[in-house]
Amino acid sequence: MWLYLVALVGLWTLLRLFRERQVVSHLQDKYVFITGCDSGFGNLLARQLDRRGMRVLAACLTEKGAEELKSKTSARLGTVILDVTKTESVVAATQWVKERVGNRGLWGLVNNAGISIPSAPNEWLNKQDFAKVLDVNLLGMIEVTLNMLPSVRKARGRVVNVSSIMGRVSFFGGGYCISKYGVEAFSDSLRRELSYFGVKVAIIEPGYFKTSISSGDIHLPSAKMLWDQASSEVREMYGEKYLTSYLTFLKSLDQKCSEDLSLVTDCMEHALTSCHPRTRYSAGWDAKLLYLPMSYLPTFLTDAIFYWMSVKPAKAL
Repeated sequence: MWLYLVALVGLWTLLRLFRERQVVSHLQDKYVFITGCDSGFGNLLARQLDRRGMRVLAACLTEKGAEELKSKTSARLGTVILDVTKTESVVAATQWVKERVGNRGLWGLVNNAGISIPSAPNEWLNKQDFAKVLDVNLLGMIEVTLNMLPSVRKARGRVVNVSSIMGRVSFFGGGYCISKYGVEAFSDSLRRELSYFGVKVAIIEPGYFKTSISSGDIHLPSAKMLWDQASSEVREMYGEKYLTSYLTFLKSLDQKCSEDLSLVTDCMEHALTSCHPRTRYSAGWDAKLLYLPMSYLPTFLTDAIFYWMSVKPAKAL
């Protein structure tokens, strides 16, 4: 019995490896539009696909980011300035893409642009703090996708949405985890709807990686500002000891993050170039061995782990 089961698992594994190694033909003729290319995953992916000979259309938030990217890539790569929170910017970028891809359509759309601050315990925040993150990570991504879909459908291409392991387990307050849960839900519905048109949708779920989103340099001043803006009641409930511990954790973020961003961009590349891309990609050993398994635990166990690991507020029961 066990021997048959092992043989079946082995055959399934071999078949999966064979299928995943099959690569789409004529990659040099395929256009890929990537958001958030100033730095981090988007920047590396743009350079990675450019080296592979694909036609990369890279969206950057700043002129400086666009110029730096162009200086490191071939003449094939094109850049456009895009603020995903502004409808007029999204519409202009969509028209720019249509002019370049023509009747070929857009093979790949990679929704990578994102921010992580303000993030803090929920009671430290107000509605605008949540909206700032949701506007970029979720609503901006949705608007870009809806505008680009006709071109993607024409190519029977791919949509690759960057979520996070925080879209499986909510680690902290603020809009970031909420936005990533939203990315997961939107991607699931989109995948099912677009399957009728030959379009595939993949979700990338990275663990902790060293990018501007996870930098302690941006989280520390943001956390201090949020604490100062919180009500006196909230500050009393949490206490200075909690604040000190929280700031210490933020200082250590850089040390907790992997510097090998290619673990994520390789997943993105596979989702764009494989004949049989996966639905979800977990990037990083922390995601595979800790956070993803944690997301499948009964809720009371996950809550107990967080309760045991976290610093307690001053007025905790």
